[in-house]
Amino acid sequence: MTNPNSVYRLRQGVSVLALGVAISGQAMAQNAGVDAATTEIEEISITATRGPSDVFTFPGSVSVVSRDEIESRITASVAEIFAQTPGVQFTGGPRRTGEIPALRGVSGEGVLVLFDGVRQNFLSGHDGRFFIEPDLLRTAEVVRGPGSALYGSSAVGGVIAFETVNAADLLGEGDQFGFRLKSGFQGVNDEWMVGGTVFGTTKDGKTGGLANFTFRESDDINVARGPNLQGDDEIGSGMIKINSQITDDLRIDASWLRFKNDALEPNNGQGISTGDLVNKDIESETWRARVNYNPDNPLIDLGLVGYINNSRVDEAELDTTREISREVETKGFVIDNRSTVALGGENSVIFTYGAEYYEDEQVGTDNTTPDGTRGGVPNATSETFGAFIQADIGIATAAGMFRIIPAIRYDDFENASVEDTSLNNNDNAWSPKIGISYAPTDWLLLFGNYSEAFRAPSFNEVFADNLHFTIPLGPFVQAPNFFIPNLDLQSEKAQAYEFGIGMTFEDVAYDGDKLVIKGSYFENDVENLIDLDVNVEFSPACFGAPFGVCTSGTSQNVNTARATLDGFEIEGQYSSDYLFLSVAWSTIDGRDEDTGDYVGILTPNRLQLVAEARMPENDIRIGMRAEIASRFDKVNDPTEERPSYETVDTYLVWQPSEGALEGWRFDVGMNNIFNANAVRTFAGVPGPNRNLRATVSWTSSF
Repeated sequence: MTNPNSVYRLRQGVSVLALGVAISGQAMAQNAGVDAATTEIEEISITATRGPSDVFTFPGSVSVVSRDEIESRITASVAEIFAQTPGVQFTGGPRRTGEIPALRGVSGEGVLVLFDGVRQNFLSGHDGRFFIEPDLLRTAEVVRGPGSALYGSSAVGGVIAFETVNAADLLGEGDQFGFRLKSGFQGVNDEWMVGGTVFGTTKDGKTGGLANFTFRESDDINVARGPNLQGDDEIGSGMIKINSQITDDLRIDASWLRFKNDALEPNNGQGISTGDLVNKDIESETWRARVNYNPDNPLIDLGLVGYINNSRVDEAELDTTREISREVETKGFVIDNRSTVALGGENSVIFTYGAEYYEDEQVGTDNTTPDGTRGGVPNATSETFGAFIQADIGIATAAGMFRIIPAIRYDDFENASVEDTSLNNNDNAWSPKIGISYAPTDWLLLFGNYSEAFRAPSFNEVFADNLHFTIPLGPFVQAPNFFIPNLDLQSEKAQAYEFGIGMTFEDVAYDGDKLVIKGSYFENDVENLIDLDVNVEFSPACFGAPFGVCTSGTSQNVNTARATLDGFEIEGQYSSDYLFLSVAWSTIDGRDEDTGDYVGILTPNRLQLVAEARMPENDIRIGMRAEIASRFDKVNDPTEERPSYETVDTYLVWQPSEGALEGWRFDVGMNNIFNANAVRTFAGVPGPNRNLRATVSWTSSF
């Protein structure tokens, strides 16, 4: 593309961008920390289509956060990775166990989380959602919008997929062995981090491996306003990965991933709670093996992944002898194949098809109950089988390039009680989807998609029993409220639409630079929403009646409502050798179709900005990030309203490419430099205080 045409197209793009801010929304690759020598904004997703897929031409909303961006943010928790990604919100406050992801207003079990393709199905009200060390990550992907057509249940809001680092990511060209040492500090919670990684390959390059250990220790969290949040952490994380190219066609990978956190914090790690401190022992362990058979045959690219994931949280109350625990073990496998069929010329179709099976088993304990079981944490199992097929069709015509992606999946699932095998809950679901993108020119893209999705009720929701809470009515009277199981609980079901526009321009101001813009409007209609119905009704015995026992009612998970979640998202990025700019804007609304009440994890209108100056001759990058949020009043209770806020972060990256410091990397930054009181929705607590952070690493290979 020549410079004169680029200038003309840029003018067109500015006009369309202005229109897009008013009527459409987003989905782009998040790569604000690209290497200074890289001017292309090219991102590949491996989650959106279960195989390598260009993000820009994909008819939907995908963001890919690069390893460099994860490092330049000096991330200490997963929530910080997605701080500049529209449509993503982490609720519950800044404690690690409080960070619960929400995509386009859908949270909890409605968001599927994957580690290297392994489902993270730990489900908890207050103990966290998943556990991983950010420094182990190679990329972090978000597919916003229903993903059940490929991934089944738990993808009503979308999919968050993490890929861990490989030896090849760290080895220098032609080298066999190496190491990486890293240390860091952040002031908001006096956190220190140290880590070490060793990696290498055999001389022929066919077998390689990596081993890592990272340790973090932190104190209470300083917030912008109010008292500190109690939350001491001692975290040890480790990973071992091995890969071997057995033959030219056959490759085997295996990995072990472990996370352990000894924490002192409230039983409810979400929000501002300062009482009921417990010693929390959090452990998560993932074993994974993958076999890939890819001969010189376009019809065969076969993969098989088998895994076991175990997550456990033990809590010991400081003021009593009570000890409780929750353990969830997930076992499963996925088999898929990709077949490429040439249709002549530039036309082709890639078929992706396969099957998946996984089972979850939960055990809850409480040493203060007569039978040792824990209220609301039933001993139960669930089994799911799914089969899927997708076609990714590329058709070149005189009128432009079409990409058509139809997909469908069938799932059959069952929840069963371990205590009483006669109690079960089962169902099945079909999840179709179709996406279409059309590029009439080499700089313009139009796209749309329609999808149906479901979220199966969890065994926690179906079999919840025993004590939920107690209400004190006097010094000697306690009124307990009990869970009631609901074997008739139905799946949440969604129908979603999305329409958008994208533009890409090369050589805009300088040779080799690039501007990319993509945005969309989305609507997600969800029915059979699952909610906890708490009925507080005191029995006569609470008021002196001579019969019965004192109780304060019951709690039961029920299908309650129909809701519509809709909004706009847009993101634009400009990249050159000397400058990187990123702008993202998002808004969302959610309403109960029957009552008109607000529903979902809603957020204010948010504008996110990144500006980075690059000095390649000095191997230095200096940048600023900002988040601007409007006043939030989409609430049913006026006390839940939130004021507007603006936060500004700064950062500097120095990564010498030659000389005595070659292989070193220095990152320093300050978050919330103006100490803004950013009270985010569904956090219940102000955001962290001004936070100075820094890391230094040394990578060497030979």
